[in-house]
Amino acid sequence: MTDDSWVAPAVLLAVDLVILTLRESRLQVLLVERGVEPYKGRAALPGGFLRDVEEGIVEAAHRELAEEADLDVETLRLEQLGVYGEPGRDPRGRVVSVAYLAIAPRLPEPTAGTDAASAGWRPAEAVLSGEIELAFDHRRIIADGVERARAKLEHSALATAFCGPTFTITELQEVYEAVWGTTLDPRNFYRKVQNTEGFIVPAGTARRAAGRPARLFRAGPRTVLHPPMVRPDKPHVKEWESE
Repeated sequence: MTDDSWVAPAVLLAVDLVILTLRESRLQVLLVERGVEPYKGRAALPGGFLRDVEEGIVEAAHRELAEEADLDVETLRLEQLGVYGEPGRDPRGRVVSVAYLAIAPRLPEPTAGTDAASAGWRPAEAVLSGEIELAFDHRRIIADGVERARAKLEHSALATAFCGPTFTITELQEVYEAVWGTTLDPRNFYRKVQNTEGFIVPAGTARRAAGRPARLFRAGPRTVLHPPMVRPDKPHVKEWESE
């Protein structure tokens, strides 16, 4: 094939945003109700097409998040999650989407705008199980975002951001259980946390819980965990089993 015979394929570039937080002790994902076709009335991730050739991809992600959910993008740290471009993923034509992920505590209720009929937080497990029907291939994108979030809790101190300035180990465990979607053995969780140097440090005070004082902690100086808090559902992982 010569250069003269080659025709560039018509490809539309879009962005999608996976925004995760904890609400009511559950991992929640931000969804909008599409107000236009295709998939009008179905839940979807906030996102859309780049506005013009001058708009950057990250700039488009910030704009879409502000327009579709009215969230303050300055409070969110977006990281690229992946690129999705399988043929047929969008009935409007060949669409390649760059997906971004943000995980943050204490995010407010969103407000719908532009082509979104509504916006709100929905339980991640209801999305992943198929209980909530999604537009396009957004369930796959959310699954990748949730997996990234779960891995972050293994290797970083992110979980402490979802606690207060001081917290009990039980409260920290509840964050791990919500994001990982599993129940952890309290004794082994306590042991693993205490064996990870610099993860948390004593706060010097105590809070009464269930009739007895509960020790309080705060986030330590370490941001990368070594050894990591490996998930119990990984193959050949035995350290979470009760001893």
